[in-house]
Amino acid sequence: MNKKLAIQGGTPRFSKPLHVGHPNMGDYAKFDARMKDLWNRNWLTNNGPYVQEFEATIAERLGVGHCIAVCNGTVGLEIAVRALELSGEVIVPSFTFIATAHAVRWQRLTPVFCDVHPETHNINPESARSLITPKTSAILAVNLWGKPCDLDSLQALADEHHLKLLYDSSHAFNNEFSGQKLGNFGNAEVFSFHATKFINAFEGGVVTTNDDALSKTMRLIRNFGFADYDEVSHLGTNGKMTEVCAAMGLTSLESIDKIIAHNRRNHHLYSDRLNAIEGLTVLHGPESSNHQYVVVEVAQQEFGLSRDDLIKVLQAENILARRYFYSGCHRQEPYRSEPTSIRCDLSVTEQLCERVMQLPTGFAIGPQDIESICEIILLAQSELSVDSK
Repeated sequence: MNKKLAIQGGTPRFSKPLHVGHPNMGDYAKFDARMKDLWNRNWLTNNGPYVQEFEATIAERLGVGHCIAVCNGTVGLEIAVRALELSGEVIVPSFTFIATAHAVRWQRLTPVFCDVHPETHNINPESARSLITPKTSAILAVNLWGKPCDLDSLQALADEHHLKLLYDSSHAFNNEFSGQKLGNFGNAEVFSFHATKFINAFEGGVVTTNDDALSKTMRLIRNFGFADYDEVSHLGTNGKMTEVCAAMGLTSLESIDKIIAHNRRNHHLYSDRLNAIEGLTVLHGPESSNHQYVVVEVAQQEFGLSRDDLIKVLQAENILARRYFYSGCHRQEPYRSEPTSIRCDLSVTEQLCERVMQLPTGFAIGPQDIESICEIILLAQSELSVDSK
């Protein structure tokens, strides 16, 4: 391998960028057949046959009573928040994508940020407990990186204080907790099928629940609140998924086993190499998980470079690694200007924001790519770390 890094003036190892979240594409012939059928049927939206098939396919796979397809995961969260009739304050982890907090704030509620576990990066139930007040109506937890939260403790906490429990499971499709598929927990769960997810519908999401009445309400809200042709019974929005997106979702689902197997192999290859490097830790989940993220913690003192310095090295080589979820929701607007949202120690979140990065995976990345990426990381440590000066 060339011993001169691109950041030192060498030639980048990769001529084309390797992206985090590069779309996994299903079988084009199957998608094309669906497009021809859609075109001939002339039914583009408004709960068409592909949307209905997509909902039924997901409900069957997850073993859940109801699946409501929506235009994206963020709108799915907003619809669930509205349908659950939440009020006042909702406890949310700060170490998450900003959409989780925005979905609460968009409904004119106050997200109150809690801390997470340093090992799992998921919501810390004891931190959540410390934030419960008479104004608290719900906990919105995140199954981050697809790793299930401590679902039993969260449900017990919600039951103890008579709170609603909603899950942002955007990362967690097809994953399990105690032998049961996610999608069956809390009052409802929301999944994302954005283009960057391992299963995608171009843009899209679903809300799942086993509550019949809640499902009915969310379906009404999704379609402007229409209960009948010209009868509106709820304050609603336009949250519908299109037929084109549902067709892509179905095509993507047909490749799910192949995608997961590819991601699992990639994750093992990264782990075998990077966990052997002092100062680097690849986050692990259950072997049965979707493995859609390769999450690495960089301990600057042990590794010799900061996370941000390592990302600069990788990006110069056209490896577009990314930091997540910098800098924490509580340090972004409008929340950093709203003291009601920040009431507890968020030190774990702030530490993770300085240490965590994602590396590329998915169909666009193969074993030789991973080998080269790991060699670059080793070379960066030996050539650029403080100890090598």
